[in-house]
Amino acid sequence: MNKRQFLKSTLGFSLMPSLAHLLAQPATADDELYWAQIRKAYRIKPDYINLENGYYNILPEATLEKHIQHIRDVNYQGAYYMRTTQFPDRKAMSKLVADVVHCSPDDLIITRNTTESLDMIIGGYPWQAGDEAVFALQDYGAMQDMFEQVARRQGIVLKKVSLPLHPADDEEIVNLYANAITPKTKLLMVCHMVNVTGQILPIQKICDMAHAKGVEVMVDGAHAVAHIEFNLPDLHCDYYGASLHKWLAVPLGVGMLYVKPEHVQKIWPVFAENEKAAKGIERLNHLGTNPVHAHLAIQDAVEFYRQLGPARKEARLRYLQQYWTKQVRNLPGVILNTPEDPKRHGAIANVGVAKLKPAELAKRLLDEYKIYTVAIDGNGVRGCRITPNVFTSTAELDQLVRALKALA
Repeated sequence: MNKRQFLKSTLGFSLMPSLAHLLAQPATADDELYWAQIRKAYRIKPDYINLENGYYNILPEATLEKHIQHIRDVNYQGAYYMRTTQFPDRKAMSKLVADVVHCSPDDLIITRNTTESLDMIIGGYPWQAGDEAVFALQDYGAMQDMFEQVARRQGIVLKKVSLPLHPADDEEIVNLYANAITPKTKLLMVCHMVNVTGQILPIQKICDMAHAKGVEVMVDGAHAVAHIEFNLPDLHCDYYGASLHKWLAVPLGVGMLYVKPEHVQKIWPVFAENEKAAKGIERLNHLGTNPVHAHLAIQDAVEFYRQLGPARKEARLRYLQQYWTKQVRNLPGVILNTPEDPKRHGAIANVGVAKLKPAELAKRLLDEYKIYTVAIDGNGVRGCRITPNVFTSTAELDQLVRALKALA
């Protein structure tokens, strides 16, 4: 196999004709017959209803089969692939991701996940003792842990805010962060979509406010990429990290990091790169030996995403969330921890039952109703995160509604 043939087999994508034809058909968010056909593109485990798709989006079978082929192809080529084609292929995959979020490929690198991406910025930022960082108690724990470590090592000061579950307007959220900023604040971390509640935050407004005060903004976009449509440059943020194994449905262990060009040189890499060889953001991207076949599957995941249609996918995800939350939002004993305003959420919502601890609620949903979720209990959020996917049926959500009514 010569190099041209290998690249063709590695980077090529082909859907089964029936699936490709289906994806090309127009459909509305509530067309259950259409989405039932999309469900057939996945292998769904029948033991339970999976409403915890926020952790990891399972791959459609077409992407999975291509991923397996990538593993075989890389194994066939061995060291030859790792020493030659790996690097231009990774650049090609980075460009595909940059196209999804509409930024320059020169400003984006492939990482392993959101944690690695944002911890790279937190740990590599040129802190001085007494500098301040601002973030929310509802932010992801791994990044909070990294801030805590930097505070112990370098003497920075951490300012923590608590997000309102049902904000009156964008200004309430912007002012919350603005009031925490002082002349010593250097970096503000904010979620694009809060992982525990699904609330979408007004990122551009927060960034513009922070920049007016001389503060840089780092965005946790773990749940936003390929979930909701946006142009990354329009957010006005300085750093943006995401996990591609979530809503883009890339194999496990693939993420992305975006850095504004003017900030690249001041960040210390987690793993030192040859400064003479590295150019631009590549200086932050020394991955060592890694599972490159997962990177190659970005091609296939992006193709499926494009075929399905970003707008159509987002509309379906929003529809599914509203389908079940509208039925229980005003039910006595049921507590919704996600805003009602459709502009402030996507697929993810968080629900609690007043008389049950979140862990007990999650256990009873699984044991009694065969519904798998995750319990969230802390920092003002008490409930189970409910995360459907495009293959989730309204019949499955009807089961959730029946369960909540009975448990409440």
